Amino acid sequence: MEYETTGAPEFGASLRGLGLNILVRDVAAQVDFLTTVFGMQAFQPTADFAIMTYGNQVFQVHGDHTYHSHPLPGLLPEAGARGAGAEFRLYDTDPDEAEKKAIAFGAHILAPPLDKPHGLREAYILCDNGYAWVPSRPL
Repeated sequence: MEYETTGAPEFGASLRGLGLNILVRDVAAQVDFLTTVFGMQAFQPTADFAIMTYGNQVFQVHGDHTYHSHPLPGLLPEAGARGAGAEFRLYDTDPDEAEKKAIAFGAHILAPPLDKPHGLREAYILCDNGYAWVPSRPL
């Protein structure tokens, strides 16, 4: 699928399996973070929405305001972190390189890169919305 030109109905009908949609305060800022720190690609980014890819995985970012008639935003805090308990694991991203880029970007490093007993080297990086992004590589 050509993500840059596909229309909403075609894109929506193409989605299969497990989907990820992240609600954020500022779509442009989130896209900037994801493309700069993790090398993701953004397609059709607007103030409302962006299609994001990480390798061959696709997910969506939506601005809070696009859920104006949906009950979910009522559960979100108005300030502070909103992603407690969620980890977005990026198994094909070097945690040491991601940490360097995240520091330069001004992101919060929750945990620096460490070798873990479960066979991965990983870091925990928080975006402005409080979501934990976990770049990792096998040891």
